[in-house]
Amino acid sequence: MTSIGNDSRNTRRTLNVDGTDFDYFSLPAAYEGGLGDLSRLPYSLKVLLENLLRFEDGRSVTTEDADALAGWLKDHRSDHEIAYRPARVLMQDFTGVPAVVDLAAMRAAVVDMGGDPKKINPLSPVDLVIDHSVMVDHAGTADSLAKNIELEFERNGERYAFLRWGQQAFDNFRVVPPGTGICHQVNVEYLAKVVWSSENDGKNIAYPDTLVGTDSHTTMVNGLAVLGWGVGGIEAEAAMLGQPVSMLLPEVIGMKLTGKLPAGTTATDLVLVVTQMLRAQGVVGKFVEFYGPGLDNLPLTDRATIANMAPEYGATCGFFPIDSETLRYMEFTSREASQVKLVEAYAKAQGMWRDADSPDPVFTETLELDMTTVVPCISGPTQPKDRVPLDNAKASFSEELPKLMPGATTEKSVPVAGASYGLRSGDVVIAAITSCTNTSNPSVMVAAGLLAQKAHAKGLQTKPWVKASLAPGSQVVADYLNAAGLQEPLDALGFNVVGFGCTTCIGNSGPLAEPISDAIVEGDLVATAVLSGNRNFEGRISPHVRANYLASPPLVVAYALAGSLNRDLTTEPLGKGSDGEPVYLADIWPSQQEVADTVAKALTPDMFANRYSDVFTGPKEWQAVTAKDSLTYDWDAVSTYVQHPPYFDGMAAEPGSNH
Repeated sequence: MTSIGNDSRNTRRTLNVDGTDFDYFSLPAAYEGGLGDLSRLPYSLKVLLENLLRFEDGRSVTTEDADALAGWLKDHRSDHEIAYRPARVLMQDFTGVPAVVDLAAMRAAVVDMGGDPKKINPLSPVDLVIDHSVMVDHAGTADSLAKNIELEFERNGERYAFLRWGQQAFDNFRVVPPGTGICHQVNVEYLAKVVWSSENDGKNIAYPDTLVGTDSHTTMVNGLAVLGWGVGGIEAEAAMLGQPVSMLLPEVIGMKLTGKLPAGTTATDLVLVVTQMLRAQGVVGKFVEFYGPGLDNLPLTDRATIANMAPEYGATCGFFPIDSETLRYMEFTSREASQVKLVEAYAKAQGMWRDADSPDPVFTETLELDMTTVVPCISGPTQPKDRVPLDNAKASFSEELPKLMPGATTEKSVPVAGASYGLRSGDVVIAAITSCTNTSNPSVMVAAGLLAQKAHAKGLQTKPWVKASLAPGSQVVADYLNAAGLQEPLDALGFNVVGFGCTTCIGNSGPLAEPISDAIVEGDLVATAVLSGNRNFEGRISPHVRANYLASPPLVVAYALAGSLNRDLTTEPLGKGSDGEPVYLADIWPSQQEVADTVAKALTPDMFANRYSDVFTGPKEWQAVTAKDSLTYDWDAVSTYVQHPPYFDGMAAEPGSNH
């Protein structure tokens, strides 16, 4: 942690948790020191205020900054700028490489000047998760995962060797190897602590877990009451080197949740409603904070699903405060008992704890959602906010088709070479269970597995023109699907595991079968994709797919069976069973009780403990990557990927002197 400040308001206090003392910077003490009643300050702003109290040094952070934040309560907004220092930095493998290159260049420069390269390390803890490099080249077969891993390491050999070197060379820098999962899911399931602690001058200092990340969906961890959001590479590097993030005190939009999700709906349906409402509200550049009695009916994984899509509804973050559900999830994911106790004690001491008796915070603006009104839905064809109730999906596609391709019709069928069927506009050619938005959520993943199980039992099959895939966000997902006996029926429908990472959701969907892509091009068809992701802009998922729809994992499976957006899943059959009778979605949709019972039986805390016990070791392919064990990087002069940058060439050891 960067050195703490002056504490001119005398807010430093000591908290004893199970015999261990932690110093912290007390918000109640700040109230006593003249900042006023802070009890109804939004929880997310309480995190920012603590940051200002802890780092107040009279220069980058002044007492006036804390005054301005406390004064936010008067007008519920402020144009005051603050310097904010997050506790840590999260990177993924594409956007994180430049930061490692810069660190390597700094070390080389220090050596050139006769210094000690060991002095060059990140000042803030950095975790880099390799998750953006796996592609769905192979799908629908038992060996898809192995083949995709082989191609991934073949394509990324030099980059992986560079990151492997960084993993060994730097302190305060950890690399989560490829094949582990999506960075945001790994963050929620393992990396995040909710309350961070570090030693300063021989004292344990406790403070909120906060971060910035080089991926927009860093916000997913807001569901675990960890304040974080995505930033550009330069901002992330600055934070890595201990520099503050300059930001205006944000407006905070409160979204009140009441009721609970009705039968037949999922967390995905809920998040698509939330996205549509908040996009209409206008929350760009603002914090969103969720409150209300509905939080008591919202599991942590559902909260993470909502928080994940903050970039899609436009907000800086989508924050949930600490409550008993936060602790339950931490315990279930095998966090240490001492850490869970620290989180509870700290949150209650700081006024950061929410329960049914907590007063509602004051917000800039509010809106409300009664969750009992949520219905099954999808979003598309090109924007996450374009929510379509499932019973209107067929009609909506017909309306959108001429906008996507003037003159297009669903009647025209184009023959597929070597096949007994033709393709039409509206046919689903990609059905992908992918993205941290939903693969982090056991309820929707198990629902997909149960639906596949019921469909397979009735003899339904995925349509032959559909490229189906399953990319779990962590290896824990594979564990509980196997434990529940659900991976086998998913495999039978073509939803074999293709990798652990970001695949179709970022456009790594791989090629379509050549006869399929040829038919699409020949007929100028508007082919469709259905994915459990967070973004569906035209051209993002596949160059051959013009219409992309976001949907829950079970609906992804359903559309793979139906094979087309031209079929109304609420009234028309998905297909015919082995007995020749039509099978409808309602016939195979699992009940909420079935899902809950399966999750309770199949998913255990031991799965998290086992999978994350050696998370930094990686698979055998990663361990086989050779990297020189040295303090400085051995630059390759002929590399077309990583070159020694010239930033520090000719730099003198003393400022202002000539080399």
